[in-house]
Amino acid sequence: MRSVRPAEPTLRLALPSKGMEDATLEFLAACGLRVNRTNPRQYRATVPSIGGVEVLFQRAGDIFSKVEEGSVDLGITGLDIVREHQREEDDVVVLQSELGYGACALVLAVPEGWIDVAGVTDVAEISAELRGRGRDLRVATKYPNLTRQFLLDHGINYFTLVESSGALEAAPALNAADLICDLVSSGVTLRENRLKQVAGGTILQSQACLIGNRSALRDCADKLEIARQVLELIEAQMRSRDYFSLTGNIRGDSADLVARHVTSHSEVAGLRGPTISRVYPKMGGEDGWFAATVVVQSTLLLRAVDALRRAGASEVSVAPLRYMFQKECWSFEALLRQLERGARDDR
Repeated sequence: MRSVRPAEPTLRLALPSKGMEDATLEFLAACGLRVNRTNPRQYRATVPSIGGVEVLFQRAGDIFSKVEEGSVDLGITGLDIVREHQREEDDVVVLQSELGYGACALVLAVPEGWIDVAGVTDVAEISAELRGRGRDLRVATKYPNLTRQFLLDHGINYFTLVESSGALEAAPALNAADLICDLVSSGVTLRENRLKQVAGGTILQSQACLIGNRSALRDCADKLEIARQVLELIEAQMRSRDYFSLTGNIRGDSADLVARHVTSHSEVAGLRGPTISRVYPKMGGEDGWFAATVVVQSTLLLRAVDALRRAGASEVSVAPLRYMFQKECWSFEALLRQLERGARDDR
């Protein structure tokens, strides 16, 4: 009996195997996109909630190139990596630039001993002084493209980039470079190595982002549909973090009267207004109660609770939202516009 080969996956999704791996898996699970990996040492997995998806674990630094060459269709990596390698003519499109985790910044940092250096203008002056002495300012970085453009944009014209795959923070102490351009999150590592950030020297604010292969999504309807489902869940889950659903039981003669009483308090009017429903009393309980449910922004939570109390609520329950879908998935609509522009440019 001949064995039947399993069907090829419709779409390949690359996830970071180190650094952001745990945060990425937690994020996807919260979005309803739990990754099923039977063995933590395996580099392949599935997403049970969406059929036809194969997950491949890659180094975050390699995911951009995998998406660009088309060996994977979607990928999650750092925005810093995307901005460093992205070119106008490549095949990578950013589907969601801010996933809400992995936050860091690409910054310039100089030795603490450079007392007179506070901002980018001071760095430009040092660059000119060194040029007058016959050498260039040496900048150690793993981001040559972003660093070069930033320096030139800020009038720092005389410099040499020192690319390094090791710990950049040690470069000035080892006299391998004069200053560095590197990613920071808390800034502790810089301080431990007697370095300080340069005011105005933040090149890029970065976090985890979702990217895709333009041609693959444009030319395959099945892959585009999977991308839509992924974007729908991510967008709705991230939007829901800013809202709560409140329900208060209010005594009244009718649903209309209760609704008017609730909407007279602007803090508790909700997104479109309250939903009022009759409460059916328990055996021997009092009639004439209504449940008023509203959805409010998290920043208005306590004000909304107080407003419901003033409207006569005897108790108020609060529940977080898991998803909040809008009329359209705006990130998917933005993707469609990018694909259309790309198709026109290819003609």
